[in-house]
Amino acid sequence: MKQVLIVDDDIELCDMVAEYLQGEGFQVTTSHNGQTGVDMVFSEESHYDLMILDVMLPGLNGFDCLREIRKSSQIPILMLTARGEDIDRIVGLEMGADDYLAKPFNPRELVARIKAVLRRFQASGTTHDEPSVLSNGEIEVHPAARRVMHHGNLVDLTSTEYNLLEVLIKNAGSVVDKATLSSQALGRKLAFYDRSIDMHVSKLRKKIGCSDEGEQLIQTVRGIGYQLIKY
Repeated sequence: MKQVLIVDDDIELCDMVAEYLQGEGFQVTTSHNGQTGVDMVFSEESHYDLMILDVMLPGLNGFDCLREIRKSSQIPILMLTARGEDIDRIVGLEMGADDYLAKPFNPRELVARIKAVLRRFQASGTTHDEPSVLSNGEIEVHPAARRVMHHGNLVDLTSTEYNLLEVLIKNAGSVVDKATLSSQALGRKLAFYDRSIDMHVSKLRKKIGCSDEGEQLIQTVRGIGYQLIKY
């Protein structure tokens, strides 16, 4: 049974979401304080498969919590933001959130988002048809361990950033449209005006750097999608 941690100071909302998720087969723990939520993530007695984190928390807000957690944990995090606050969504994605959902939301959509994030996060096993290492120039992707190396150095990626890179490196030299990236890396259909792919690719670019010639390894193909330069 997957364990979900909800951190939101709205007690009534927490209770409602917890009851719904439990009905969907999840084990749910709630916290109404940001610092307590962070401490629970790092507790040796607990193991959570996913965290639902509200942006507007008193004291240590959602962004502060996300920053602390991402220093040493890649637990999947779904951020809850106020409706219309696009800047919250963008900042959250840039800081390492895996997905976001605006309040108020439909509980069924929340469950769908949670399942999509968990599917992306689960380690992908290799088969006899799939190489143990995907290489392109100085980039190495190890699917079984979900590990990425660049110039021999370990690259610390979120689960979504890893998924994007794996799709791109499997299609190195070819353009991958945003709809395909959203489906294969985010686990959902591309929505109108959805900038999630762009935000995640922007962070991924910063982490893997440029080629030895100073060229961006991930190229934007305007109006279509992205392409990883093939070496």
